[in-house]
Amino acid sequence: MPYWRLYYHLIWATKDRLPLIDAEMWPELTRVLTLTSHQNKLILHAVGGVADHVHVAVSIPPAMSVATAVGRLKGSSSRMMNQHLDDAFGWQGEYGVVSFGERHLPQVVAYISNQPRRHANNALWPTLEHVPSPRESTTDQHLDRHAAP
Repeated sequence: MPYWRLYYHLIWATKDRLPLIDAEMWPELTRVLTLTSHQNKLILHAVGGVADHVHVAVSIPPAMSVATAVGRLKGSSSRMMNQHLDDAFGWQGEYGVVSFGERHLPQVVAYISNQPRRHANNALWPTLEHVPSPRESTTDQHLDRHAAP
């Protein structure tokens, strides 16, 4: 496909929301997500997060499902994290995804890039922080349409 513009905000959490991602791991985690994105023809716009979850702004080509892209990103990053944590690392099976328009890309990138400060100041956009629990069904989820772009 010669032209496409699809923007997604993805979020996923560590298993049991354990604070396993320390500041020293973020550069390597970002490197792995960048490499995986490149290998899968995804356009990575931003990576960020805190000790128990990751945010990604990404463009996914129309030929690939969001679930496939998330699976590849989570899989490669989980393998890397397990090398550092002696196989004690895991992601939750669930993830959150919100699509957004191109005009909101700078705001979403800024939101992702400033995660530690946003969490410290409780300046969060609930829609972009939602990771469904295993008990939530997709039909029961509700998004606050006024909290984010």
